[in-house]
Amino acid sequence: MPQLESLKDAIAKALPELDVVIAWGRGLDALGATPLFITKPEDLDDMILGPSCVHNLATYLPGLRDRKVGIVVKGCDSRSVIELLQEGLADRDNLTVFGFACSGVVNVPRLRGAADRHPVQSMEHGSGQVRLQTDTGAVALPEAEALAAKCLTCTEPEALICDHFAGPHGTAERAAVSGNPQGTLERLEAMDFESRFRFWEQEMSRCLRCYACRSACPLCVCQDHCAAQSRNPHWVTQEDTPREKLMFQAIHALHLAGRCTECGECERACPMDIPVLALKQALNREIHRLFDYRAGTDPQATPPLFHFKETEENIKERDW
Repeated sequence: MPQLESLKDAIAKALPELDVVIAWGRGLDALGATPLFITKPEDLDDMILGPSCVHNLATYLPGLRDRKVGIVVKGCDSRSVIELLQEGLADRDNLTVFGFACSGVVNVPRLRGAADRHPVQSMEHGSGQVRLQTDTGAVALPEAEALAAKCLTCTEPEALICDHFAGPHGTAERAAVSGNPQGTLERLEAMDFESRFRFWEQEMSRCLRCYACRSACPLCVCQDHCAAQSRNPHWVTQEDTPREKLMFQAIHALHLAGRCTECGECERACPMDIPVLALKQALNREIHRLFDYRAGTDPQATPPLFHFKETEENIKERDW
């Protein structure tokens, strides 16, 4: 893979000046990519690149703020890096970004199911299909079914910020999907209020309160003081009820208003497959409508809820 070799060459040259480079490495099989922390040249032998590289590696940056760190990013990951830089949660002087053009990552649980839980020996992605080879035979799925939902509507397949870019720009192949695929948010918006409430009540009844959504989020950095476990103030109880679980998700979504880059890590990490990203997407739409702002797209911008204006053009306040 030219992209992979280009990235390896760039990382090898930069590595002597860095404490660690965060990339993706081999997992148990072709679907099981895992974060890889490169500290020496021989670690590059374990580096991979492809549609199984689903993790947003920016999640690790706040904990490495004072180290010289390199990071490999897709387009969506780079938006999280930008947002972390805007908020002072990462230091640009200590950060070296290696970017590339991404053609989409897969929905791993869905492909595991399609492969009947057999180990995947190889995976190919192209010509509108994702093809798997297992010890029992071959499986092919159309991209609309195999790729992560965020990839079907992606507008930033290339890294928006990087110091080293692998390959020529404009080479990412887009998923061949007819029409605009309907996501959870669109389905919810078509419901009346009661139906929407019942939807979330049913979804939250399955929640384990494991907080994987919180742990996977690159912008959720106050976990040591999380409202979910705070007794002062005591906003959320530990009762095992849909109401309390939804209360936590509402707080989490509001915490990320104007900050969420819709990387989808919260939803990907959920062991119960609860579509929690829809809550963040709903708030992002309002932020875009009110402030014409999309998180993580402009390194020079200030998130709208991080500064104050006496008058907002799109907010009509009542005259008292």
